[in-house]
Amino acid sequence: MNDKNRCGWAQGSQLEKDYHDNEWGVPVHDDQLLFEFLNLESAQAGLSWVTILNKRENYKAAFDNFHIETVSNYDEAKIAELLDNPGIVRNKLKVNATVNNANRVIEVQKEFGSFDAYIWQFVDGKPLVNKWKDMSEVPSSTALSDAMSKDLKKRGFKFIGTTICYAYMQASGMVNDHVTDCFCYNKNS
Repeated sequence: MNDKNRCGWAQGSQLEKDYHDNEWGVPVHDDQLLFEFLNLESAQAGLSWVTILNKRENYKAAFDNFHIETVSNYDEAKIAELLDNPGIVRNKLKVNATVNNANRVIEVQKEFGSFDAYIWQFVDGKPLVNKWKDMSEVPSSTALSDAMSKDLKKRGFKFIGTTICYAYMQASGMVNDHVTDCFCYNKNS
């Protein structure tokens, strides 16, 4: 597996390589997985992605596999339990944002039929395929991530700035930002 060309950020641990090779940039249309990615990207704010990736399984266990309805019903006791869990980033604002965002996702599902239908409208339902030759060309935000962030905030979502939205778009396959010489570039286009 080491003979494959990968995006520059995925040259570290095997966990990073596996995530890059099998998930990053793969179009996601499952509401629960979209919710998971949204909250993992939010948790990453101010931290490195590898920190969150290393804690991903702990997050899934702590947040009931990101089951939207379950998370939406977390009470103060559950939030206190989460804030005492060393396996996740114990930031009260981020933990509360996850619970808040579960409730906002449910509202969006009622309005649009699914979170997938809502979130993919920002790219007209199909991945945007960029042609970056080097990771230094990849932006940290775009006009689309600005629009997504603004709309999510208007709907009451938290920890959802434009940089988080762009990383979310990359992770969930709304944007293909694999560099052109990466073996994954044409895999999901």
